[in-house]
Amino acid sequence: MRIVQKKFSSSNYSFSQKMFFSVQRQLFFIPLLIILVTIFVYWQVHAFDFINFDDNTYIIENNNINIGFSLKGVEWAFDPSKTDDKTYWHPLTWLSHMLDCQLFGMNPGPHHLVNLLLHLFNAVFLFITFYLMTGAIWQCGFLAALFALHPINVDSVAWIAERKNLLSTTFWMLTLLAYVYYARKQTILRYLLVFSALTLGLLAKPMLVVLPCVMLLLDFWPLGRINLGQTPANIHSGLCRGMHPSGLTWLVLEKIPLLLPSFITIAVTVFTLQTKKLLIAQTSVPMNLRVGNAIVSYLVYLWKMIWPTKLSIYYPFPETIPIWQPVGAAIIIIAITVLIFLMARQYPWLVTGWLWYLGCLIPVIGLVQGGVWPALADRWAYVPLIGIFILIAWGMPALTKFLPHPKACLMTVSTAILCILSVLTWKQVGHWRNSVTLFSYVIQIKPDNILAHLNLGEALSKKGNLIQALPHYEFILKKNPRHYNALINMGMALMNMEKIEEAITYFNQALKIKPDDSKALRLTGYAMADMGKYEQAIQYYNQALTTDPSNSELYFLLGVAYNALQKQTLAAQYYQKAIELKPDNTLASINLGNIYYRSGRLDLAENIYLYALQHEPDNPDVLSKLGAVALGLGHPDNALKFFNQALEIRPGHQESQKGLDTVLRIMQNKTK
Repeated sequence: MRIVQKKFSSSNYSFSQKMFFSVQRQLFFIPLLIILVTIFVYWQVHAFDFINFDDNTYIIENNNINIGFSLKGVEWAFDPSKTDDKTYWHPLTWLSHMLDCQLFGMNPGPHHLVNLLLHLFNAVFLFITFYLMTGAIWQCGFLAALFALHPINVDSVAWIAERKNLLSTTFWMLTLLAYVYYARKQTILRYLLVFSALTLGLLAKPMLVVLPCVMLLLDFWPLGRINLGQTPANIHSGLCRGMHPSGLTWLVLEKIPLLLPSFITIAVTVFTLQTKKLLIAQTSVPMNLRVGNAIVSYLVYLWKMIWPTKLSIYYPFPETIPIWQPVGAAIIIIAITVLIFLMARQYPWLVTGWLWYLGCLIPVIGLVQGGVWPALADRWAYVPLIGIFILIAWGMPALTKFLPHPKACLMTVSTAILCILSVLTWKQVGHWRNSVTLFSYVIQIKPDNILAHLNLGEALSKKGNLIQALPHYEFILKKNPRHYNALINMGMALMNMEKIEEAITYFNQALKIKPDDSKALRLTGYAMADMGKYEQAIQYYNQALTTDPSNSELYFLLGVAYNALQKQTLAAQYYQKAIELKPDNTLASINLGNIYYRSGRLDLAENIYLYALQHEPDNPDVLSKLGAVALGLGHPDNALKFFNQALEIRPGHQESQKGLDTVLRIMQNKTK
């Protein structure tokens, strides 16, 4: 009997050991497989461009960001009172963009790959977090795979400006990991780890304000810290050993300190939106319309999750909503909620998943609006839909167990779902190649999407396809003759086509809408200067300066205008101011150097050209000017060096070639 027992114990140990190593392999290979498939689906983004919707505001035209790390830039990122941009306060996201620019410059490919890397982190952290809470390897793997491969998340990954969404989600997951660690053994140090991760996430995006409430949901399931008769997910896994039910009052009090950084973030965000005049007043979008759209959106997001086709970067906010839509949506939502609570004890994951979805959408549901606010946005579902993915991941095994061969059915259905999602995501990612491909696709989905026409027109204009761009602006102005941006863009396109008087007509219409707008005033002045009306141009530039006194380009244009009027002293002053505001304004430095050069002040000219060379060491125009100065100062050897450098960079550079010929002629005369 003793021998039999020994054999049994030995085989039992061997079986447990095999099971342990099997679990270990799964814990390694499941995330690895998710990573590899996600990389395959998204890899094409490495060759994609910036797009002209938010990427320009966040990076391309943002001088605090695109120069990389600087003390001034870091101060700007953390100062909520700055009003020189059109976004809300998220300093950690700004720092991440600065780091990209520091490491990669303005090459968009690596910026895209950093987004992809963060998405991979988020998927893996999601898997780890739920595995630590539940021990259910298959469900956690399927949950992470749905999150990684669903096409509704393409916006967040393929759009560089959505770094805030990805980065804040990374800290969301890290906060949950820290919370699981804390829930095992409640100590001050572990609690501070949760608090710190949450605070960092809020500095990336205010979306984490609802995370303390999500923690309370996780206390119910899967952690089982709230005992309402449900079965905790981890009861048989041993992964959350040390967790015991606690009183609901204590668990609520436990979350209150975590609300402090959330409230501070909300206050700072509202402050920045108010100072930048980005909050949309209820007089523009009535609250009843906002509420109606919010209720309907809950079901629309669900439908997009189930049937992810015709996904768009922008869904215009409706002017009206038939009353039956929000009423019907509210009835459906309430019915689902009641049904889920009736099944809560048997299937507690239903409560956590459904309330995760409902609650996490609240910050972006549109009751408070700022900037260009759409009816809904795929990127806003990035975190909320994790709740629905929980329902699917734990619901599928619950449903298939009633079928013959449940494991085979489960694997077949889940594999088919992930394959379909991967194909749809790969196709959706392809639309994000550049602004032209993206907004052309959006117009195919919704031909009357004004924002898509505007951005497509801008993209075509930038590529020099002005004739193709004009119909898009005309379409917008036909719908809305007072559309400010369309008027400005139409004027700019006409000006580039050398139809200056027609361009001024559109600029004047824009000024009737916004009389003090710096951009319209600057462009009108530029058009006047192009017609040789420099005195009138100066009037427009000065008027623009009253509302935009730190605009380097305005000072540069004033310098050009005064230079054309032969008022070199004034021109030099404005060029100098332009350089002070934007040190890398090489053209202003060259023009200022030219004034010094023509007036015979060669030492000053040399200094300013050398200053310009620090910012653009490979600029052949600057090198050529330095060659001319060296020649004027009687240093032909230095002149020869500068002219040769310029010609190496740009063979055939006329000014440098002429200078080189002059130097060689002088040297030949000396040898004679």
